Amino acid sequence: MPKQKTNRAAAKRFKISGTGKAKRRQAHLRHGMVADSRGPKRQKGSSVVVAAPDQARVLRMLGQR
Repeated sequence: MPKQKTNRAAAKRFKISGTGKAKRRQAHLRHGMVADSRGPKRQKGSSVVVAAPDQARVLRMLGQR
C-alpha cells in the first residue's frame, strides 16, 4: 500500500498543537493596518485553533486522520 501524501499547501499554512488540534495564523495583517490600533494588531500576530467544523478536513490534509 502506498504512503499517504501530505497536502503541501496545507502543511505551509497549518501546524499541529500539542493536543493534536490544527492551528492557523490570523488574517488581515498584510497591509492597510494604519487605521488599526495596537491591540487588534497585536492579537492578530498570534495563532489560533482552527474552527471545529474545519478541524477534521485540515487534519486529513495534514495526514493526521
